[in-house]
Amino acid sequence: MDNSINSEPQVNFAPPRDFATTLKSDLKETFFPDDPFRQFKDDKPTRRVTKALQYFIPILEWLPKYNLRLLRYDILAGLTITSLAIPQGISYAKLAEIPPIIGLYSSFVPPLLYAVFGSSKHLAVGTVAAASLLLSSTLDDVVSSKDNPALYLQLVFTATFITGVFQTALGFLRLGILVDFLSHSTITGFMGGTATIICLQQLKGFFGMNHFTTKTDVISVMHAIIKNRKEWRWESAVVGIVFLIFLQLTRYVAKKKPKLFWVSAMSPLVTVVIGCLFAYFAHAEDHGIQIVGHLKKGINPSSIHLLNFDSKYLPTVAKAGIVTGLIALAEGIAIGRSFAIMKNEQIDGNKEMIAFGFMNIVGSITSCYLTTGPFSKTAVNFNAGCRTAMSNVVMAIFMGLTLLFLAPLFSYTPLVALSAIIMSAMFGLIKYEEAYHLLKVDKFDFVICMAAFLGVSFVSMDVGLMLSVGLGIIRALLYVARPATCKLGKVPNSILYRDFEQYPGSTNVPGILVLQLGSPIYFANCTYIRERILRWIREEQANIVSKGDILESVFLDLTGVTSIDMTGIETLIEVHKTLQANDIKMAIINPRTKVMEKMITSKFVDTFGKKNIFLSIDAAIDACRFSLHNSKQHNNAPLQSFVV
Repeated sequence: MDNSINSEPQVNFAPPRDFATTLKSDLKETFFPDDPFRQFKDDKPTRRVTKALQYFIPILEWLPKYNLRLLRYDILAGLTITSLAIPQGISYAKLAEIPPIIGLYSSFVPPLLYAVFGSSKHLAVGTVAAASLLLSSTLDDVVSSKDNPALYLQLVFTATFITGVFQTALGFLRLGILVDFLSHSTITGFMGGTATIICLQQLKGFFGMNHFTTKTDVISVMHAIIKNRKEWRWESAVVGIVFLIFLQLTRYVAKKKPKLFWVSAMSPLVTVVIGCLFAYFAHAEDHGIQIVGHLKKGINPSSIHLLNFDSKYLPTVAKAGIVTGLIALAEGIAIGRSFAIMKNEQIDGNKEMIAFGFMNIVGSITSCYLTTGPFSKTAVNFNAGCRTAMSNVVMAIFMGLTLLFLAPLFSYTPLVALSAIIMSAMFGLIKYEEAYHLLKVDKFDFVICMAAFLGVSFVSMDVGLMLSVGLGIIRALLYVARPATCKLGKVPNSILYRDFEQYPGSTNVPGILVLQLGSPIYFANCTYIRERILRWIREEQANIVSKGDILESVFLDLTGVTSIDMTGIETLIEVHKTLQANDIKMAIINPRTKVMEKMITSKFVDTFGKKNIFLSIDAAIDACRFSLHNSKQHNNAPLQSFVV
């Protein structure tokens, strides 16, 4: 083959870039794919400092432009999400098996920090059910929340601190790629499984039971409910069912008429208020309906002295902090991006990590536990018309007033009312329609989803999560180990070459087989790629024998190959030698920069020949036409069989 006969632009055989340039490019693409500092490049030094501060502290960018018109919307949204934060804070603290007041504290300090460092206009900060339950189920392995509540609370604060440090480090190191291992399928299954066991656990509050299991799997929970059935109180069950029906009706109304979103948003607070009045005037405790108990006034006391890094508990605490931190990040960032897309906006995932990290570091020393951006509260914030993160500041102010003056009023909140609120919220997290959609679209995604769901439901939350993530990694490895390859043909009436299977009407040039490789060529997939190429050649030989043709050239289109290692280079050499032994020419089409650099550095280009590397398929075909036999020569030539 000879490139000289081709008038098209020639392949660039420029010397490979030096190591420093390559490393800089790779690091930039790995850690700064969004090129966040592009806005600083052409400014004066003072302007760069200003923009840098605005980049790292987003409130400095939007606060100078803030006005009273925006404040009106944010006050309404902030008041609305406060009404949801109060019952959720108490309820989710109950899930985490910590004092209810800690749940209220967690909606005071963290939202203020998010307003300063967060990049989302719509995210509303608060506690979440999944992280609350995961914390309690993990820490209960080393310390009982009932037998030693003081030590247990210390470990909760310590786990929150570790979560904050972990999230902040991920943000500064721009390692958001770790969160990507929690795929949509994993999150769907995990949330569904978590919601299932949370709902079942709330039957303790529904039936007014005193004894229960600390385990979270379905079998243990159901066994505890049946075993302690003598403790069931019908009065508590009736009240719980009434509250649950009320909450579900308000959710139905809000779903049917989105403008009435506030009906669903206010219903948890209404449930708590009505429950408090009922418990107070009906003396509910005398009838087996348990209440929250004393809630003291005052804003968050310092808890820095409660952080406990005892080596006896540290491994479990670190595990709880890191796992819940990943879950909280995945949920918060995904929710923030979802609502930003609705407004054609973008949020920076790494900024969100830093904001969440600061929230949890400061929260851990101000009597708060893990917070992120819960879906329910963010949806209410969005529907209430929030314009900026100021709605979080408004919520924090109202929550501060509640803590200072109103907290004791919630002491009479029936536990069954909190159970109803939690169950109602959890019903929305069991997305069976989403799972069915996964089944129709991608069976492996469905398996990953169900692994998380069943693992969480029947074993434990961390096992379910690890099982699902493990399957996701296996799937990714399978994609690497078994990359896509296809045979290309020319689409009629065009200059395009496409996959024969996708475009059955495509035609091939007699005597030429064009194959496309669609992934990096690494040690893990080299054997497969070599065998697949040789199999394509054998199949092509079998197809053309009946026509009296012979296969003279094989083109490897490397347009989709982004990188190659030394084992990959050796594989191409082996394939080339095999084809030479069978008197078949080989050409390479359009190798990318990194691939070409490896080929030049490894001397592959010198061995293979620059004349056999082309910029396009048409250029390669034009260059080898002179070696193609005409039909008469084909008929007279002896047929060859491909031998490996």
